[in-house]
Amino acid sequence: MKDIRKVYYPDIVAINNATFSLAEGEIHALAGENGAGKTTLMKILFGLEKADKGEIYFNSELINIHSPVDAMKRRIGMVHQHFMLLENLTIADNIVLGIEPKRKGLYDYKKACEITRELGTKFDMVIDPEKRISQLTVGLKQKVEIMKVLARDARIIILDEPTAVLTPQETKELFHQLMLLKKDNYTIIIITHKLREIKEICDRVTIMKAGNIVGTYDVDKISIDEISKKMVGYDFEVSKLKSNVKPGKIILDIKGLSLTIGGKKRLDNISFSIREKEILGVVGVEGNGQKELSQVLNGEIKNYDGDIVLDDFSLKGESILEIRKAGISYIPEDRMVDGANLNGSIYESAIVLKSKEKEYQNGIFLNGRKLEEFTDSLINDYGVKCNSKYDDVKSLSGGNIQKIVSAREIVDARRVLIANQPTRGIDIGAVMTLHEKLKSLQSQDKGILLISSDLKEIYDLAESVIVLYDGKVVARINNIKDVNEEQLGRYMLGIDVQENMGASL
Repeated sequence: MKDIRKVYYPDIVAINNATFSLAEGEIHALAGENGAGKTTLMKILFGLEKADKGEIYFNSELINIHSPVDAMKRRIGMVHQHFMLLENLTIADNIVLGIEPKRKGLYDYKKACEITRELGTKFDMVIDPEKRISQLTVGLKQKVEIMKVLARDARIIILDEPTAVLTPQETKELFHQLMLLKKDNYTIIIITHKLREIKEICDRVTIMKAGNIVGTYDVDKISIDEISKKMVGYDFEVSKLKSNVKPGKIILDIKGLSLTIGGKKRLDNISFSIREKEILGVVGVEGNGQKELSQVLNGEIKNYDGDIVLDDFSLKGESILEIRKAGISYIPEDRMVDGANLNGSIYESAIVLKSKEKEYQNGIFLNGRKLEEFTDSLINDYGVKCNSKYDDVKSLSGGNIQKIVSAREIVDARRVLIANQPTRGIDIGAVMTLHEKLKSLQSQDKGILLISSDLKEIYDLAESVIVLYDGKVVARINNIKDVNEEQLGRYMLGIDVQENMGASL
């Protein structure tokens, strides 16, 4: 890819004369801060975006890629961060969708299953072709996405944040499969924020910053510190975040929480508490009750059994507004759906909570000057990349939307912050900023429930941890340092269940 340029209306430069190359049979990392242009560059390669300028060469031949169909003709495939699977269909149905085998003019499902089994055997991704997607773990869904690409005979495979929601065991298995593909001379591009993974599996790394290519480096000749410095533009050092602060009194007490949706128990008799000055981690493979737990705690779901008590005040049956007034703020898992109005401005998303406070009102009117100053402070403190606070939210990258949502909720936290995947999809510098802000809340006698699929984040921040599997608490860990990542992964996968689950944190 030579001198690629992409500008979004009116004048947002996403890619600025970027040149990127691949060698056959390598695993190549694409790293950079959020909004650096990594995914956009790969979408251009896959035909989902059209470059305004630049050329793409394949084996020295100038080619045109106008759509994913053109990309697939060149044997280029892409596995997106958010899976593109039809939940009610089987694995086999999803694998052959669009390239269905036919028999006497009709869809040959038996052949589809056969194709799926052959792919699974060839690439060491053995799965039951007749299972429905809705029955699969996140790790298995990702396998299906990769097999979809392989079924279309791709030789260049783009993976966008492939380990974002995987357990250590699932990550290890994925890396094993990628190494098998590399051995078979497949070429793999990994878009990732996880620097340790770059060192572990990649041959080369290309670093982007603000739409520009900083450089391409042999992984064995560059350190993690050097990669992070080139990404963020300054010396980056992971600080020792954990403090010796002793938790205080219980401020949020969850008692016998159970929830049934569509005849299935999503939460099963969960009890735990959060104390002042405590960051309590919640981990589990995605889909094991974390989302429902956060929705119950913030008032989005009301028809549950059990009780939630904040400072001796029962939140059962209370509205979202009343729960917020009581002192709970909430960073939702899906920033696009629940966190911000994509068609509104950054300013509107930033002030939605402050505009209800008397301090930001002039009688019946809003105090525009104070609200503008507040928005500017959020943008500056959290490093939100935008041209103006009046830009539409949808003009921002996903990570910058996350920064706005997280900043708004952290600033508003008065007693407890429910943080569901607060740093998913944001760059390393912004992660450290958010982590420092969470530690600041902890020092102010506030409690934090940190739901995260990033185990490094859990180890960096949380002291105590609960593990959810199938809606149940299967492990309670008073000191996360006592449990290694492999054992934590065994709890998350339901392989092990801790004894004496009646004991409280």
